[in-house]
Amino acid sequence: MRTLVIDCATSACSVALIDDGAVVAATHDVVGRGHAERLLPMIAALPGGGRADHILVDCGPGSFTGVRVGLAAARGLALGWGTTIAGYTSTSLIAAAAFARGRAEGNLAVVLEGGHGEVFMQDFTFAPLAEQTPIRSVLPAEALAIIGTHVAFGSGVRHLRALDADAKLFDALPNAADMILLPSDFAVLPPVPIYGRAPDAKTLAERGVTR
Repeated sequence: MRTLVIDCATSACSVALIDDGAVVAATHDVVGRGHAERLLPMIAALPGGGRADHILVDCGPGSFTGVRVGLAAARGLALGWGTTIAGYTSTSLIAAAAFARGRAEGNLAVVLEGGHGEVFMQDFTFAPLAEQTPIRSVLPAEALAIIGTHVAFGSGVRHLRALDADAKLFDALPNAADMILLPSDFAVLPPVPIYGRAPDAKTLAERGVTR
């Protein structure tokens, strides 16, 4: 089965076409912003215009805008192509890649850019890959205390490094091509956003405003 992977939940924007566990083609760019302008041309440049039997998309956590752009594109293509769609988390993909490449043993934490001075954080163990904690949004100092002597990967480690230059912290971003390293049971989530914390904007109903 051919699978299109879409990942633009962080400052990176990447796509990959995977067939029978092998990467057919892939593109990965750190764009910061502008995912909406970059994503569809990246997909179109893949063999066959990226058309696949199944679509996987990063549901977050990460950039609110990036998460929504990726999900909108994945849903639209799935509807147009009549294909199935599922999601995965940015934290699990980074963890799987770090473990698979021997960059960590036993335990690790994934720390991603958050908002309001916080970072998104989740802990994992390996052999087999397993989530040890839910995704949560915490202050950098709290994340550093939780990590302790373990190693951490992600786009948010720079905030921790500013507090402790000697901590075992490594910059990392999710890459769609690394989907071949993620166990299949981590890629069956419904294609809905995982924001990591409540959105800043609320509907009138959520604010208790009635008309």
